[in-house]
Amino acid sequence: MPTETTYSILGAARSGLAVAALLCREGARVFVSDSKPAQANPTAIPRLEAMGAAYEFGGHTEKVLLADVLVLSPGVPDTIPIVRQAAERGMRITNEIEIAASRCRAPIIAITGTNGKTTTTELAGFILRGSGRNTFVAGNVGLPFSEIALMADEQSVVVLELSSFQLEHIQTFRPRVAMILNVTPDHLDRYPNFEAYVRAKFRITMNQTPADTLIYNADDHNLSSLPANSIARAIGFSLTQALPDGAFVRDGKMILRANGEQELMHTDDIQIRGPHNLYNAMAAALAAQSIGVGLDAIRDGLKNFPGVPHRLEPVRQLDGVRYVNDSKATNVDSVWYALQSFAEPIVLIAGGKGKQNDYAPILPLLRKHVKAVVLIGDEAATMESAFAGHVPTVRAGHSMELAVEQARSLAIPGDVVLLSPACASFDMFNNFEHRGEVFKTLVNQLVPAGEAVN
Repeated sequence: MPTETTYSILGAARSGLAVAALLCREGARVFVSDSKPAQANPTAIPRLEAMGAAYEFGGHTEKVLLADVLVLSPGVPDTIPIVRQAAERGMRITNEIEIAASRCRAPIIAITGTNGKTTTTELAGFILRGSGRNTFVAGNVGLPFSEIALMADEQSVVVLELSSFQLEHIQTFRPRVAMILNVTPDHLDRYPNFEAYVRAKFRITMNQTPADTLIYNADDHNLSSLPANSIARAIGFSLTQALPDGAFVRDGKMILRANGEQELMHTDDIQIRGPHNLYNAMAAALAAQSIGVGLDAIRDGLKNFPGVPHRLEPVRQLDGVRYVNDSKATNVDSVWYALQSFAEPIVLIAGGKGKQNDYAPILPLLRKHVKAVVLIGDEAATMESAFAGHVPTVRAGHSMELAVEQARSLAIPGDVVLLSPACASFDMFNNFEHRGEVFKTLVNQLVPAGEAVN
């Protein structure tokens, strides 16, 4: 792309700054606009000045419209006035993923889905690194794609976690391997309906060719039309059926049937636990095999992968009670899987900023597995009403400290205290990581029963 092209970038967070740096390095004229005040991101201005980009903070002015191309950060919806004005003027509208991919020589494994993206992305990266491949993990997790795009050569592999937001404005992005783990209602505050959200996810395969691979969850009815909507080679993974082409479980063993049939390993030997992680493991194994990784390296990776913080992360055992941090569970479907991962009675900490959630799918699991729910955040009243008659609830307001104290008082030896919120974190915390770290800190500060507090 010629350096005479001028760019306006909406958003000065991680991906916005990364793509600005990439474009400035090419000699392009770059203007960065952020709706938040400069004080909200104090490191942004020094970085922008160092790379030679112009900028504005505190709102989007018509300066944005003076460029040839408008680059949207993932958090910027295309319904805001400045984006609509750009579209009316005929500006090309794109995103960081599209720009980085057009400059990257390495084959790409692109992973999306409502749940499990980060675990599967990190697991695939772990397997690939263990096999000796030079591997970059980027996108919605780790580094922005723009930071590593030029470093990854033809012998490397890039594993990208992609949200639906990051797929909205791709035009030519073509991954060697595309993966959709599942699609369940989420981000309905961003999309007009569930069908629009599904369409955004399906964009991951729109530029693939028959030489490429599409990996999908064959047990997800929302993905049943996916193979017919792609010309890539579609291979599924399933816990309920033996597939002619893909991965499945038979007699407690993971079977890969993508290039002939291979019995990979017993599922008990996979380090990460729970049925949802078995789906993630099958998907990562298929991705690694599709890119040429041998069975021994795949097996070793699945045996040794330690998991990802804030996803069913063990925190501590205290007075016979296990404390588990699942702060990444920002929607109902994630909680559904989490509740199935424990045989012990659960004291659940849930709540936060709601996403127009429907809690009906987890009500049977609450009755079966949960002895009480401690509710936090803006969604507490809605959840209390939804759970009434199914499970006892108590409210902790907007205090994680009080929530941990209440959960501890409700738990007895042999129970699990599980933070699995089913909601976003922004009513009380910076992000789900912040929420999880606060929970872990509070749990680790608890004093064992009978021990004096100094």
